[in-house]
Amino acid sequence: MKVIVFGGTSGMGRAVARRMVERGDSVFLLGNVQEELERSAEDLRARAQGGSVGFALCDLAEPDTFAPALDAADQALASFDTVVVTAALFASQDALEADIELTRKLVTLDYANTVVFCEHVRKRLLSRGGGRLAVFSSVAGDRGRKPVAIYGSAKAGLSVYLEAMDHKYHAAGLSVLTVKPGFVKTTMTAGLKPPPFAGEPEQVARDVVRALDKRKPVLYTPSMWALVMLVIRFLPRFIMRKINF
Repeated sequence: MKVIVFGGTSGMGRAVARRMVERGDSVFLLGNVQEELERSAEDLRARAQGGSVGFALCDLAEPDTFAPALDAADQALASFDTVVVTAALFASQDALEADIELTRKLVTLDYANTVVFCEHVRKRLLSRGGGRLAVFSSVAGDRGRKPVAIYGSAKAGLSVYLEAMDHKYHAAGLSVLTVKPGFVKTTMTAGLKPPPFAGEPEQVARDVVRALDKRKPVLYTPSMWALVMLVIRFLPRFIMRKINF
């Protein structure tokens, strides 16, 4: 594959990028901090098994950076065929309720700007006959839940968009994968108490690459979250009002 990883300098995105270069794929990183991009690219080049590694600045908060970054990736990869989007903003429900500007920023980045970036990608991939698009949403978007009310609403909207894109463009060759991680031990979740089935970035990366290869439309990772959220989706409203999950 010739892969763009948007958000590949840390956490789950970095793990995905590492796994892909280690099996011989070419990877192009997008991120908003030059030093982190340079450091991550150097790490990937040391692990690469024949594929190339490149990078360009791209900021999820600045949609004007999307097209130039994709142009750079196209030139470096001689037309990319796969895009993985892990870039996002997370904040706790308490922090969001206390800061309306943070709420505006989170829902803008995690929904509106992510959709705009995916639209840029969609048009390019369809113009060359299709490809693969994997975007990290979250189990938080599966049901309205008290601890993730605002963050979950943004991810719910993103999940619906991705599902619709898969329905609409699958026959045209565009394979859309909605990745729904549960609790994963990253800097994003630092300070939060992990559940017994918390995942690791490397485990998520393995699952994502496998799902991309199989062109799956939805991935819960770690896999236990598929069962957990199946139960949560069917709980009556009066129970959801009582629990703090």
